Amino acid sequence: MIRTELSVGDQLPGERRLVEQFGVSRITVRHAIAQLVSEGLLVRKHGRGTFVAHGMAQSRLHLASFHEDMRAAGLSPSTRVDVVAEQDAPPEAVAHLGSDRALRVRRLRLGDGVPVSVDDCWVHPGLLPLEADWETSLYGMLSAAGAGITRAEQTVQAEAASPEDAALLGIEPGAPVLAFHRRSFSANPDGSERPIDYSVSVYRADRYQLHMEVLA
Repeated sequence: MIRTELSVGDQLPGERRLVEQFGVSRITVRHAIAQLVSEGLLVRKHGRGTFVAHGMAQSRLHLASFHEDMRAAGLSPSTRVDVVAEQDAPPEAVAHLGSDRALRVRRLRLGDGVPVSVDDCWVHPGLLPLEADWETSLYGMLSAAGAGITRAEQTVQAEAASPEDAALLGIEPGAPVLAFHRRSFSANPDGSERPIDYSVSVYRADRYQLHMEVLA
C-alpha cells in the first residue's frame, strides 16, 4: 500500500480502516506500523498521526561521495553552494593540511530536493580553482585534478545542530545531527601520501543512518 497508493508526506489511514482493508487484527496492524517506523519508511508526528517518510540515505563508512550514497538509496542528489572562498583555516584543518590558508567550500546537500547535510570542507590550496562547478562531486573533481582520495580518517559523533546549520537543514536549533569529521589523503607515485582536505559534514539524524558489518 505504501509503495502503490501513498506518496512521501502522505498520512497513513487510521487503524480501523487498515484493519477493514486488509482483513487483519488491530494488533497485526500496530506491529506492522511499528516495524515500518523502525525501518524509516514511516514517521510518527505527535498529535498529528503517522506519515510516509522521505527515503533515508545510508552510509557504510566507506569512501564514497555524497552523490554515490544518495543514488544507492534511490534518491536524486543535488547541491546548493553556500560559500566558496580562500580563507584562514580553522585549527583542525591547519593541523591536517599544514597550511594556514585553505579553499573553503560550504554546501547544502539534498536528496530528492530535501536537505540532508551541510558539508563544510577545507581543501588544500592550489588543487582546485574557485570557478569550479561546485554543484558536482568534489571527489570527482579532485580525481580529475590528479588528487583522488585514496584514504581517509573519519570520526562520527552525535551533536546538537547549530543555529546556522539548522537553518540550512530545515530543523530546529539543537536538534540531533550526525557529524562526520574527516581527514582525507591522496597517494603519491612514490608510495607516500599527501593531505587533501579536512571536512565536517553535518547530517540530519532523520535522513541518514550508519550501517556496518561486524565480523567475529
